[in-house]
Amino acid sequence: MRYIFIWVLVLVLQSCGDEQEKILPQKTELTESVYASATVQPDSLYKVYSAVGGILERNLVEEGDRVKKGSPLLQIINNTPKLNTENAKLSLRLAQENYNGSAAVLKGLEDEIKAATLSFHNDSINFYRQKRLWSQNIGAKVEFDNRKLAYELSRNNLNLLKSKYERTKNELLTQVRQARNNYESAQINTKDFTVTSKINGKVYELMKEPGEIVSTMEPIAAVGSDSVFIIKMLVDEVDIVKLSLGQKTLVTLDAYPSEVFVATVDKIYPRKDERSQTFTVEASFDDPPKILYPGLAGEGNIIIAQKKEALTIPKAYLINGNSVRTANGMVEVVTGLQNLDRVEIVEGIGENTELLKPEQ
Repeated sequence: MRYIFIWVLVLVLQSCGDEQEKILPQKTELTESVYASATVQPDSLYKVYSAVGGILERNLVEEGDRVKKGSPLLQIINNTPKLNTENAKLSLRLAQENYNGSAAVLKGLEDEIKAATLSFHNDSINFYRQKRLWSQNIGAKVEFDNRKLAYELSRNNLNLLKSKYERTKNELLTQVRQARNNYESAQINTKDFTVTSKINGKVYELMKEPGEIVSTMEPIAAVGSDSVFIIKMLVDEVDIVKLSLGQKTLVTLDAYPSEVFVATVDKIYPRKDERSQTFTVEASFDDPPKILYPGLAGEGNIIIAQKKEALTIPKAYLINGNSVRTANGMVEVVTGLQNLDRVEIVEGIGENTELLKPEQ
């Protein structure tokens, strides 16, 4: 009798083990989204580079300071540009003195032109007097020829001096302009040794200490907006085609574990990062938290579709992506939206169709 009871008990346990889990599809609100890792960064964040090389004399600001556009950030020292500026200044001063100073070159030419003008005037009077006498057959031919030659030489000499004056004046003026350009260029180069901010914002990082070498190839500071922050998200290349500008994004940050922030997609970068096989997407907070710091990390879920009453089943009940198991056998279905654990069934089954969980 005892053996019969044990056999019956085994049969009961086997029948219970053979009974599969059954569920009915449910109508629920379903949201499909694209997952992305998220990092908070200040808007307009940029790395500051120096236009010249040298040694960092001192940092004129500290990390965390607010700055305005054009505010000095760092001072670099290099004696060569200063010497070049002084030399250019001396050259400009000499060129100006030559052009219109007390010892001007043109002053000497002006004196020569005055003397040549007097000589020409005198020779002209003598020539025309002798010409009138000669026309009256008075005087010698030699005297007339001498007066004429003196007149022509004086005229030519005066014209040559006037041409030389104009040519010298133009040359000296050109020298002044060139010297001024060189001086202004040297001043600009000197100003390059004071690195300034390109935007109104905040200094987030200073990368050099006084005494260190500064080159044009490496950044020396980081400056960005002090009030506007953006969310940079990395999206897998499989999902990037589902995104568009204006889509809402639900963002969670590790620094605010119990809060969910709403953001809007503002920019989609078209270039893929070959190393990570991801695309960069930017979003802005609709209502940002009061305190934000660069580099805060979290997760973003970019909403690509929503439906309030979708007929859904757990993803675990979907077989090969397009079939479900019912009491009457396998049935093909058409799927729609889906999230991490549920999928919408568009065609194939109804709310009253019992589904059997696939065997593991």
